[in-house]
Amino acid sequence: MKKILTSAIILLTSINQAHAFSQETHKRIVIDAVSYMEQNPQSTQYAALSQYALQNKMSVSQLAELLGQAAYDVDDFEDTFLCGAITGSCVQAPLWGAAESIVKYTSYWHFQNHTQGADQHGNDFGGYNYDKLTVWGTIDSLAAAWLKGDYLDDGKGRETGWFNADSSKYNSYDITEAHYRIDSQSNYNMYDDFEKIPFQPIDNLGQYWFQSYLDSGNPQVLGFVFHTTDLLQPHHTWTTSDLNHSSWEGWVKDYYDQEQLNDPSLIRQAINTFSPLDEASTDVRPLLTQGGSFSYAQGGIVLNSKDHYDRVDTAKQVIPHAIAMVVHLLNHAMVAR
Repeated sequence: MKKILTSAIILLTSINQAHAFSQETHKRIVIDAVSYMEQNPQSTQYAALSQYALQNKMSVSQLAELLGQAAYDVDDFEDTFLCGAITGSCVQAPLWGAAESIVKYTSYWHFQNHTQGADQHGNDFGGYNYDKLTVWGTIDSLAAAWLKGDYLDDGKGRETGWFNADSSKYNSYDITEAHYRIDSQSNYNMYDDFEKIPFQPIDNLGQYWFQSYLDSGNPQVLGFVFHTTDLLQPHHTWTTSDLNHSSWEGWVKDYYDQEQLNDPSLIRQAINTFSPLDEASTDVRPLLTQGGSFSYAQGGIVLNSKDHYDRVDTAKQVIPHAIAMVVHLLNHAMVAR
């Protein structure tokens, strides 16, 4: 019993470590991107953004708050349930992990693995897949062992536990996975054992919500796209739930202002490193992958070092690039709508 409880505590810690950038940091990044546009109206689509805010009966600052909150909210989506291989009981997070702000299984859609090539869906870069990790830690391995054989909820009467046990809560395969299956292919056999599940990458999540924004014009939906700043979090492109994941997240939140991670001069430099999307394009994934490629190339040290100055050096690269990526996305959203 003691061993089981210890494992549960460790896994609870691991789920908290899967946050990537904290929700507060996600929100700050978006608000800072809007602020940068306001300060640089000649080189951004700030005028169109201001008009968009007016059309939605709010000020630009209110729009920034709404967009930032939506980016924050993606970690709280209740759209991904894993079901017990034996019990058939489907939950959105470990039953012992009911603590406030625990990250749900939905966070497994928030990776883009740059240590591997194309995945079995046909994406250029895959998402989280324990079986394909090239860097990992105890947390990754413990989760895979604890969830061994557990399957993605696919609705009532399909995959079940023993003796047809089935407490399906949400058809995550035919809804969530289908939404993120953009330009790729899936079959349910890919999702019937957690330790081998090839989750769709976060750029597909971003593309789904960007297309939904184009269809609806809804600013909250546009805000969901900006959770893709996870691509500037090195753990999400090297792909691991361990290796200082949680402490790095907390450090970024704690030192965001003190170390001036949103320095406008650094944002300006970062903006120039991205290749803007063609105005006629409705596919934002090439831009998102640029962000992921940058964090993979520049941020690996934070997986292995807790040194303050190593973290400052990395954060002063990835945070301005995250803000810059949102500026590019906002610019594109304003001309593409």
